[in-house]
Amino acid sequence: MISENEQNLYSRQIMMFGEEGQEKLKNSSVTITGSGGLGSPIAIYLAAAGVGKIRIIDHDTVALSNLNRQILHHHKDIGVLKVDSAKGKLNDLNPNIDIETFNETLSPDNIKNLIGKSHIVVDALDNYHTRFSLNEAAVQEQIPLVHGAVEGFHGQVTTIIPGETPCMRCFISKTPPKKTFPILGTTAGIIGTMQANEVIKYLTGSGKLLTGRLLLWDGFNSKTEEVPVNKNQYCEICATE
Repeated sequence: MISENEQNLYSRQIMMFGEEGQEKLKNSSVTITGSGGLGSPIAIYLAAAGVGKIRIIDHDTVALSNLNRQILHHHKDIGVLKVDSAKGKLNDLNPNIDIETFNETLSPDNIKNLIGKSHIVVDALDNYHTRFSLNEAAVQEQIPLVHGAVEGFHGQVTTIIPGETPCMRCFISKTPPKKTFPILGTTAGIIGTMQANEVIKYLTGSGKLLTGRLLLWDGFNSKTEEVPVNKNQYCEICATE
């Protein structure tokens, strides 16, 4: 049930999808894989929306070079575990929800266990090697995945529903090399907010998801583009017999 306090807190969004939709958010568990440039706005907006359990996985500590884009973390947090810094901010933002943190590095050995209790998982990673492991685990565990990636002024978003839509390997066949890439804080903010929006729509059954479509954001020229993506019948991850 939604309490009177929660009715007031979420009144503007209850106008959109009713108390039933708000209860769906309250009873949902979302895993965010990272609390950096993408993970920060994702976590902030899901917490503000009243998602009942937010699970954050990150193995890193806060560094000065993070602060131009990782808005969950402040100067006083330098040297602090990112999951601890994130949990404190999110608890302050919304004390009505549960924040569960994991100071771990995602790997093929632990990834299924870490995401297995989620209704949906969000890709807030910074490299494709781990992204592909996450994609494979999400497909095998039948957990929806919202993918996002950024570089410079550019970013992309899509939503993957295992068994229904293309997986990440269907439209990105090769693993891009790991590198330190340029990034503007606003780009991460825009893409992360889009990812949070996809999660809220999925959990409440509202709107049209970015399924079978890859949204491309060009912040330099203030343009968006949608590219249709199709299932690869030979995909090593999601193709069926």
